[in-house]
Amino acid sequence: MREVIVVGGGPVGILLACLLAEHGVDVEVLERRTEPSMQARAIGIHPPSMRVLRKAGVADEVLARAVRIEAGSVRCGGRTLGRLSFTRTAGFPFVVALPQYETEAVLRERFRQLRPDGLRSGVLVGTLQDRGDYVDVLAEPADDGPGDNGAEILAAARYVVVADGARGHLRETVGITSHLLGGGDTYLMADYPDTGEHGSEAVLFFEEGGVVESFPLPSGRRRWVAMTPTLMTDAPIDDLTALIRARTGVLLPPSDSAPSAFSVQQRLATAMVRGRVVLVGDAAHEISPIGGQGMNLGWLDALALAPGLKHALAQPIEARATLGDYDRLRRRSARRAARQAGFNMAMGRPVHGLRLRLRNALVRILATPPLNGLLARAFTMRWL
Repeated sequence: MREVIVVGGGPVGILLACLLAEHGVDVEVLERRTEPSMQARAIGIHPPSMRVLRKAGVADEVLARAVRIEAGSVRCGGRTLGRLSFTRTAGFPFVVALPQYETEAVLRERFRQLRPDGLRSGVLVGTLQDRGDYVDVLAEPADDGPGDNGAEILAAARYVVVADGARGHLRETVGITSHLLGGGDTYLMADYPDTGEHGSEAVLFFEEGGVVESFPLPSGRRRWVAMTPTLMTDAPIDDLTALIRARTGVLLPPSDSAPSAFSVQQRLATAMVRGRVVLVGDAAHEISPIGGQGMNLGWLDALALAPGLKHALAQPIEARATLGDYDRLRRRSARRAARQAGFNMAMGRPVHGLRLRLRNALVRILATPPLNGLLARAFTMRWL
């Protein structure tokens, strides 16, 4: 009987496990994958998250691998509409850019140091059964199996944290549903060799045909993301290169990267706590990746949940109130993040004529003091 089992060994689940282990909690992570995913996915790590990573003991290693983004600019039609600086606050005065698989590797190594046998890979979890005083974690039944009846018990714990991502199913097994907060926009992204033209700046091209975003990465690479009119699932890299050139005039060098198409959905679970089962990260809230909030929001969930679980374990009579606070506060933060992501997407949608001129005027206003300081604070998630 473990104190806590985390189902899902992605960056949020592993970070939570590190924080729990640092608190002296007996924690184990169950992960479906046998090998880490090498997809770049999330790349931006905001200052509040760097403080969390410092608590987990991995901030220095992350910084050693990453690049630092100290400023961002917005362009349209070949002209700069405004710039934001992220350097005006103490602590971590920049946004860190590192591919998710590298961040995950750092976190896994740290968890291995804290709990050498704490990660079990290749574990297929089918359902959770809350027994009142503990939770049984049941195996995924075979295709021809009799459902949950007689399913193998993989593990048991006083609390189970579900960190199986936005497409995970475990929240439904304990009766937690989710509701739509918006979305529907589609994008195409890939990594290219960095020409050095934009230095270490993040650049947003707010063009008539839709936004194009560009962010520096380690090892001389740069991430390019473009809004698309439809989901371009099978688009080759040449299509993305041509789209970016048509909108921005930027001719990118050849890339061996395979483009990734995605459609944005924003959802929030109706609860993040049900009995002894707790949701964290994308399992609880799916936020648009435009703005780089998703992984960071999950890490801030973990920061709030780790001491809450320790207190719930030590003071069972106060557990319901403690975890209720986590549920209320983190769902409120998720709603705020979803609103900001909605604003980000709306600003990047195709506009023409008067609407384009009005949007550009708004960008110029937002990029001047004192509003630029507030905007920089919002885009680096310092409001959390």
